[in-house]
Amino acid sequence: MNFTSIDSLQSAMREKHYIAERGLATSLYLALKLNRPLFLEGEAGVGKTEVAKVIASLLDTDLIRLQCYEGLDVHHAVYEWNYTRQMMHIRLLEARGDRASEAELFGPEFLLRRPLLQAIEPSREKPAVLLIDELDRSDDEFEAFLLEVLSDFQITIPEIGTIKASNPPVVVITSNRTREVHDALKRRCLYYWIDYPSFEKELEIVRTQLPDAPAQLARQITGFIQALREMDLYKLPGVAETLDWTTALVALDQKALDPVIVDETLGAVLKYQDDVDKIKGEQTRLILERVNTEVG
Repeated sequence: MNFTSIDSLQSAMREKHYIAERGLATSLYLALKLNRPLFLEGEAGVGKTEVAKVIASLLDTDLIRLQCYEGLDVHHAVYEWNYTRQMMHIRLLEARGDRASEAELFGPEFLLRRPLLQAIEPSREKPAVLLIDELDRSDDEFEAFLLEVLSDFQITIPEIGTIKASNPPVVVITSNRTREVHDALKRRCLYYWIDYPSFEKELEIVRTQLPDAPAQLARQITGFIQALREMDLYKLPGVAETLDWTTALVALDQKALDPVIVDETLGAVLKYQDDVDKIKGEQTRLILERVNTEVG
């Protein structure tokens, strides 16, 4: 799918039930046009990962996801050799009285392609979407390794040589900002910060994603979540929690919020006991009274 304008991209994302602000749609449009990686930062649960999923769907292409974590290395992110298959090949040749050469054992047929190598595979007929998720959880060494990939869309494997993409992937990098990502990597990307949505936008997201939710319930849930984000909690709820809570309450056939049902289902919204204890009980009643006054 070719997007002729920012508006067309924004509309296409809306059709996929992703409500993108103009700024995000602009950054994504430029990333697609200029073939530049898009670096998305924001709190957990605001929809960063979903951007890559939606774009892959719109482009009708593969989504290749690399989930980052501490200790992530080349063998898990790029490639490693299929040692089991190599040993079987060696034994088969030995049974025939032959010996395997090094070039034979370290050929493409024994290569296990991990996400980064899959994304730049030269045989790809059209670009994949490469999601490098939660880069801030990885180590500095891995971040430095990414520079070659993002600069030239190529990877060097000592035994084979340099593999370069014929159709470079669309790259989306996300970070929850648990640590700062180095400037050298950010310079290679277009940048956008996804913030918590306004009441109106979040309500639209709920209505779009969960159209069967009762109107009053959707407004109350959105208002309650907005109020929680103004409080001093260890972990503020994201849009993902808003949708999870709405789904749970719809499953319980709830038409509106009341203090009892809020207290009973806070585990769908808050993920730390200290936060639950801070809200449960009297605070629930006070927030709900405020929500009912402001949004009905």
